[in-house]
Amino acid sequence: MIPEQNNQSVILVVDDDHINHMVAREVLKYEAQIDTANSGKDALDYLYDKKPDMILMDIRMPGMDGFETVRKIHEMPQTEDIPVVFLTSEIDPGIEARCFEEGAWDYITKPFVPAVLTNRVKRVLELNASRKHMGMIVKQQEKELTERIRQIDQMQEALLIGLADMIEFRDEGTGSHVRQAQLYVELIAYELKNRGIYSDILTDDYIMNTIKAAPLHDIGKIHVPDYILQKPSKLTEEEFEIIKKHPVYGADIVDKTLKRMTDNSYVSIIRDIVLYHHERWDGKGYPTGIAGESIPLCARIMSVADVFDALFENRVYKTGIKPIASTLQIMEEGRGTQFDPKILDVFMDIKPKLQLLTGEE
Repeated sequence: MIPEQNNQSVILVVDDDHINHMVAREVLKYEAQIDTANSGKDALDYLYDKKPDMILMDIRMPGMDGFETVRKIHEMPQTEDIPVVFLTSEIDPGIEARCFEEGAWDYITKPFVPAVLTNRVKRVLELNASRKHMGMIVKQQEKELTERIRQIDQMQEALLIGLADMIEFRDEGTGSHVRQAQLYVELIAYELKNRGIYSDILTDDYIMNTIKAAPLHDIGKIHVPDYILQKPSKLTEEEFEIIKKHPVYGADIVDKTLKRMTDNSYVSIIRDIVLYHHERWDGKGYPTGIAGESIPLCARIMSVADVFDALFENRVYKTGIKPIASTLQIMEEGRGTQFDPKILDVFMDIKPKLQLLTGEE
């Protein structure tokens, strides 16, 4: 392998005939730097740490022929896109067809006609340069598009959190409920994942979408009158029936306003949490009465987080149950009836983290 002059483009000439190396260097000296290899093996060794702009590949060589060498070149990720032009002394339509079947950009007959060799090499180099340029443009556009999508997602998330805050402010008793419940959801989801529970569902994306969706679980309360949300005493049966409709109201809001969001999987999880977070493991919840694992996992996680916060924190109609141990003791009664037992067991086990999060000594 003989590196020659240092022009911008580099061409690797693979041929077992040194005369052809000399001719190529002379004819193409104004077009590119010419490097040479005497065999297919030498070419592969060269390509191990170098990447020319194109390859002129002789077909008939001892040992590994040109076709086999090109197949190996195309199998390597770092060289699969290098343009190859076959060199052949055979005038055979079958050989010509096979050249293109093997992925050649062109073929040139030997002995070389200088003008033909120069023009075809120039054309391939120009086409390859154009391809690289277009590839850079596409990558830049993809980068810009990804950034725009990220910005849109951030805006959408900010708007949704703002909506959740607005609902929270209407319900004077919730305080920091939506954010606290979100933190509990995060603790539960990652603890389940760490223990390999529901590992077929709890992908990183599923967990992240569940965490992001958690603050929206009560979005349907926007349709519940203030006098019910802010009532300091026990609700009447009629009032409770009205508030029980908020999951359906919320799902309707999701269906009508969020269906055009960029991430459909995120919207799906929002809807599942909104609609099903008051369902029970035993099927006695609302609004649909589904049971067990028919309840989406994200909603089962949300249910535990939501109930804990509702019991532990103060509300306009009650004082929060303290300490955490007392709240968990009450929730334990719902194991296998109100709550998914696997999720509740995990929640019980993370009591130290809950104490740290709530500031309980």
